Amino acid sequence: MSIIGWIVVGLIAGGLARWIVKDDRSGCIYTMIVGVLGAMIGGWLMSIIDSNGVDEFSLRSIGVAAIGAVLLLLVLQAIAGRGPRNAG
Repeated sequence: MSIIGWIVVGLIAGGLARWIVKDDRSGCIYTMIVGVLGAMIGGWLMSIIDSNGVDEFSLRSIGVAAIGAVLLLLVLQAIAGRGPRNAG
């Protein structure tokens, strides 16, 4: 898939993942990065399961990328939630 394809899949998948997880951060670049990283994570996980990762522009690729992006956002939220708390 070309770089333009990855950006489009990233924007769609990142937007879906942010909607599912109810992530309140905004920004097109943030959404695209979450989506592209999610595509990599989802593609890697799917390649373990059925040897087809994210390799073409299709609904399956967007779904796989969105699942990976949801997992990424959940991990980021879990890490952010473990910071020091004020006792005050």
